[in-house]
Amino acid sequence: MKKTLLSLCLSLSLIAGAQAAQQDASAAPKISAQTLRSLAWKPLVPPVTQDVTLGSTATKINQGEIQGAAAAFSLPADRGSLEIVLTSLVTGKTVYAPNVLVLDEQMRPAAFYPASYFPYQKPGLVSSDRLEGTLKLTPALGQKQIYLLVYTTQQNLQSTTQMVNPAKAYAAGVGNAVPDIPDPIATHTPTGKISLKVTAEQKAGNVMIGQLFPSSEPAPAAPAVIGHSARAEPAPAAKPAEPMLAESDRYFNEAIKKAVKAGDVDKALKLLNEAERLGSTTARQTFIDSVKH
Repeated sequence: MKKTLLSLCLSLSLIAGAQAAQQDASAAPKISAQTLRSLAWKPLVPPVTQDVTLGSTATKINQGEIQGAAAAFSLPADRGSLEIVLTSLVTGKTVYAPNVLVLDEQMRPAAFYPASYFPYQKPGLVSSDRLEGTLKLTPALGQKQIYLLVYTTQQNLQSTTQMVNPAKAYAAGVGNAVPDIPDPIATHTPTGKISLKVTAEQKAGNVMIGQLFPSSEPAPAAPAVIGHSARAEPAPAAKPAEPMLAESDRYFNEAIKKAVKAGDVDKALKLLNEAERLGSTTARQTFIDSVKH
């Protein structure tokens, strides 16, 4: 039953798209638990815009394919879905090609966005040359925080980004004929400048981070827990022999809907458990439907 509910919730939370395969965490380079524990995770509380210079004093990861400066952030998991716009600015003719690994509260890889997810964006009236992409994440219920690790790889450092010549961009912007001149090339470097804009909303994003309901399978040995330890979600209580009265069932269902809509997930879970203890057969589906919308 638990596995069925988990699969249902995950499938309903994922939005199909061309980039879905890129969000497979198994494709990310492996990072040891020891390395993850050694990182200083900077908390970001939305709404927030954070500019980061990945210079000589920045955190560095040199493990396997991962090379160069990295940035580690923790994000609240109890404020609804998160939208994260990650920008890597072109400086001169160099740019940092970012990869993003998202981890759940227990530091388990949950989603991966390779450098190809952050394509080149030509300059505009108020923006410069940059690599940019948007992440939409929905933390599973019961977590306090999730983690976001930004890094580059050896393969990224061996490639380049073709930019648009500023004269071409200007001509196109004002409606003039675009001159036939070569476009500059930006080399990828192990350092650079990035910016994150993080906002939160109650609507579901397109990638579920963490498990909505606890799995019946054993947890992995010695998970790397950063900051707060993982909070166990309440297990469904045993149902009594007699079903709940229809009036009481309606009361609990309405209360669960209101709690989820208000973002009070803890209250909704408590109402769900209490309703099932009293014999409700509809409270769990009401809870799932409320989270979906």
